[in-house]
Amino acid sequence: MIPYGKQTLDADDIEAVVSVLRSDYLTTGPLVERFEHAFARVVGAPHAVAVSSGTAALHCAVAALGISPGDEVIVPPMTFAATANCVIYQGGVPVFADVAPDTLLISPEAVEACVTERTRAVIAVDYAGQPCDYQALGALCSNKGLALVADACHSLGATRDARPVGTLADLTAFSFHPVKPITTGEGGMVTTGDAAMATALRTIRNHGISADHRQRSEQCSWVYEITRTGFNYRLSDIHCALGLSQLGKLAAFTERRTQIAARYQEAFATSSVQPLALSPDASHSYHLFVIRLPAGMDRGVAFKRLHAAGVGVNVHYIPVYLHPLYRDLLGYGPGLCPNAEAAYERILSLPVFPSMTDRQVEDVICEVLKLTEDGATG
Repeated sequence: MIPYGKQTLDADDIEAVVSVLRSDYLTTGPLVERFEHAFARVVGAPHAVAVSSGTAALHCAVAALGISPGDEVIVPPMTFAATANCVIYQGGVPVFADVAPDTLLISPEAVEACVTERTRAVIAVDYAGQPCDYQALGALCSNKGLALVADACHSLGATRDARPVGTLADLTAFSFHPVKPITTGEGGMVTTGDAAMATALRTIRNHGISADHRQRSEQCSWVYEITRTGFNYRLSDIHCALGLSQLGKLAAFTERRTQIAARYQEAFATSSVQPLALSPDASHSYHLFVIRLPAGMDRGVAFKRLHAAGVGVNVHYIPVYLHPLYRDLLGYGPGLCPNAEAAYERILSLPVFPSMTDRQVEDVICEVLKLTEDGATG
């Protein structure tokens, strides 16, 4: 089976992790800060705060903004549930703004229509690895007095308007899950240009404690204060060692994903399969390569046939508000975001990962094109 995504590891990655296991620190040690500084340099952000997952990154960002019960945060429906769940964690209300039908990125016009007196922030999702229109979103948020968060869990290594992801919003959340642009096993990062916000993020990730163990050691003191509600969202030195090793390969990983995507674009250019539209103002990280199947094709049949042929396609995503939690808790249901719902019925994510071979790419193309020959009706 060719999976839709997987980690790409080598001997250097393994040795980096083993070296930590032989060291004095497994967590809260020097590699955490080293990874943060290296990551900040790569994305061009003044501050980077490492956390235990992409979900933790989103939650820390929302918590640092002070989202509280009754506050509304605008999010897109075409995303993993963590984007909206992090708002619920704080007692806030996720409000879903529809996506543009060609890119499946959140629509600035739809966002504006969702703003109320209770709106406090917007979380934009760089779906599949293509950055959102942060110029339009930033102007809107500035005019309305809203915070702008980039959910860049798909888009490390991408750019918009010649600026790297990580510098396009007030706060940017990244994920290092194994299928993401780089991996730490599990892990995440938040970047920001605001020093006070970075301090808040570090406090939130460590139980709300005002001073970490190294600061207390330097002061020869055991005393610490818990100054706010926090969580255990720390990332260990083991994870950070792998992250540092992987970060050095990001450019090569992105280049290979781009090569695979270019071959897919070429192969499907004259077929009835439709890749998502690309913005001329953005470079893409291709965490996912998403296609629309022809109208009328049975997506369930296509999914099963491709898996039977060894092509591990997936579907990203069921619109978040259609999950039972959101139906039951907030009363959401079908018809809320028509573009997202229409797209969901036809999309498939094709395999794309750095260690994918040219032969595997051609096998995927062959099997997808076979579906179009007979309409995948059986």
